[in-house]
Amino acid sequence: MVGRKRGKKMYTCDVCEEHFCRSGKLEKLPGNCPSKETDKDRMKEIYFEEENYRIAYHSAGVEADGYCDKTRLEEIIDFSQRSGYKKLGVAFCMGLSKEAKILCRILRHHGFEVNSVICKNGSISKELLEIGEEQKISPGSFEPMCNPIGQAFFLNQSHTDLNIIIGLCVGHDSLFIKYSEAPVTVFAVKDRVLAHNPMGMLYLSDGYYKKKLYK
Repeated sequence: MVGRKRGKKMYTCDVCEEHFCRSGKLEKLPGNCPSKETDKDRMKEIYFEEENYRIAYHSAGVEADGYCDKTRLEEIIDFSQRSGYKKLGVAFCMGLSKEAKILCRILRHHGFEVNSVICKNGSISKELLEIGEEQKISPGSFEPMCNPIGQAFFLNQSHTDLNIIIGLCVGHDSLFIKYSEAPVTVFAVKDRVLAHNPMGMLYLSDGYYKKKLYK
């Protein structure tokens, strides 16, 4: 994998005030700027692998045509159509079943074949992971574990062209992405406290959530 085989590097783009990479003016780059790395040439080569080129090329088109105009869902539809994707997979959280149903209905309306797999697929007890009663949400009852590897497995079996995540738990989404054979995009992330808008906490980080975040 690109970037994992060499010695440890430290990058801090978050504190950069100039963002010369955006302007192309690379004369005054900070010492640890990724734009100074010679690995850029290797990265460029990888973009010309067939699937990578298709994704990057059509992503740029979607960004240009829909900038500040199209919603996330419209962009996913546009990207899929441009890329020639016919079979879409939806991996969703049981808590967002209603939203997943609407999403899939809209995607089918646009001519896609849609395969959807819920997080609790397989009905596997949390006891498989040695999770005790005191660690359950509802102690004393059968509690199935989320099965993101299963979601990836079944969508792989369906030979989907692109998989869409809607509301998988933190960590479960990581496992799904790890084992999905098709490229993955995210339609929505789950945040039960902030109405599935995790960015809200950042916007309130200097106010309402300041003590909680910086305790």
